[in-house]
Amino acid sequence: MPMLLDRSLRALGCTMVAASIISTPSILAAPAPSYEVLIDQLGLSPATLEAEALYDAAEAQARQARALPNPSITLEAENAYGSGPYSGYGSADSTISISQPLELWGQRGARIHAAQAEAEAAGLRRDQTRWMTAGRLAIAYAEAEAATLRHKLAGEALSLTQHELRAAQALVDQGREPTLRALQANSEVAAAQARLDEARANRDAALAQLTALASLDEPASSISYSLLDRVPEEPDAFSTVPMAVRVAEAELDAAEGLVTVEQRRARPDVTASLGMQRFGETSDKAFMFGVSLSIPIFDRNKGAISAAQAQQRAAEARLAYSRSEVLAAHRAAQASLGASNSRTHAADSGVAAATEAYRLARIGYDAGRISQLELRSIRTALIDARYAAVDARLARVRAEIDLARLEGRVPFGEAP
Repeated sequence: MPMLLDRSLRALGCTMVAASIISTPSILAAPAPSYEVLIDQLGLSPATLEAEALYDAAEAQARQARALPNPSITLEAENAYGSGPYSGYGSADSTISISQPLELWGQRGARIHAAQAEAEAAGLRRDQTRWMTAGRLAIAYAEAEAATLRHKLAGEALSLTQHELRAAQALVDQGREPTLRALQANSEVAAAQARLDEARANRDAALAQLTALASLDEPASSISYSLLDRVPEEPDAFSTVPMAVRVAEAELDAAEGLVTVEQRRARPDVTASLGMQRFGETSDKAFMFGVSLSIPIFDRNKGAISAAQAQQRAAEARLAYSRSEVLAAHRAAQASLGASNSRTHAADSGVAAATEAYRLARIGYDAGRISQLELRSIRTALIDARYAAVDARLARVRAEIDLARLEGRVPFGEAP
């Protein structure tokens, strides 16, 4: 980027008026934190906090799944407060018993496995949300930086057209050019001013978006640490299972566990009871015990089983799609990153060539050997080359973000 932004306006024959236009906002700016600082604060973003809370909830459900059913205590009295010999409570038969549901047929194990599988899936979704949030933050940072650079380039373009206007007006005053040339140059200055105003609005909007996404306490009004200038590392083949595939596999495991849970629920519920009975007339005591068994005649849980099996089929389809889509997307992201690197190198070379061409054209124009139309064409080529260099760097950042999302890591960072 030094060829884009740091070349002196004096080398281009521009006046200090443009320098004041460009430098004044940066003096008053409150720069955004660096990209690394924002990544370190990623855990405070609403999306990450939501994913963390959902993971905590799934973990709590997994712990709850291990809990045994609560027993119940029953106290009963018979033959009391009736008529004749049963007119009071003295002849009443009283019974106290305790009942405990028995989770047979593998019901408890299935419930625990399903809850643990869901917790693992929630943990992977939490990690995936973190990487996706990091990607959104990276693109917001890069777009804010690109908008800031475009605003600066628009200011430089305005200064060039203003200088050309003064040169054209001088030639008109000397009678070397018709008045039309000055009018054309003045129109170009007005157009350049409009583009500068538009670039300023886009810059402010991009910085506001970055402020909101990064949850900054104070609005960011400039970018001091470049992300566009960073060169991503050369992509390698997948060394681990892609994050999207891992999430799909975990969700399939959870869906299979849910099917097992619903199938176990169709089995009879068994409850064992143990108690003691006191006979009121003789004051004798005796133990009592029993087993109750539900009969699945009317409700065999078929609807819930079918629903769980449908969810399992959906999870299988998502996994199959993820495996094929992620592989293709990874190859595309690798190719895009390589192409964006080549595009950036070519754009930098184009900026250097266009800058030198404009310098020579200015010399020729001042000497009267090049027309204003030729100068304007060369100046337009210079401006376009500078914008192309910014666009190439932004495309490179986008390619790195796509690759990082697929590999499950922070953009411009190492895989966990």
